[in-house]
Amino acid sequence: MGSNRSTSQPITADSLVQDVIERHPQTILVFVRHRLQCVGCDISPYHTIADSAREHAVTIEPLLGDLNQLLAAEAT
Repeated sequence: MGSNRSTSQPITADSLVQDVIERHPQTILVFVRHRLQCVGCDISPYHTIADSAREHAVTIEPLLGDLNQLLAAEAT
């Protein structure tokens, strides 16, 4: 069975930033809106969303909500 991009798993605090950006490039604007300049960062392949939020003092719940809301809106 191959991966199916149309049925995305929810983005969680444990998701790696780079994986999210590579799978869903449209999320870049959400990261930027939350003051996370993750695109092109050398650490993004290793940092989870929780790591990045903690490092930059960003509240994670609104960030995850916005990321998943974007994916849900695009799935409909």
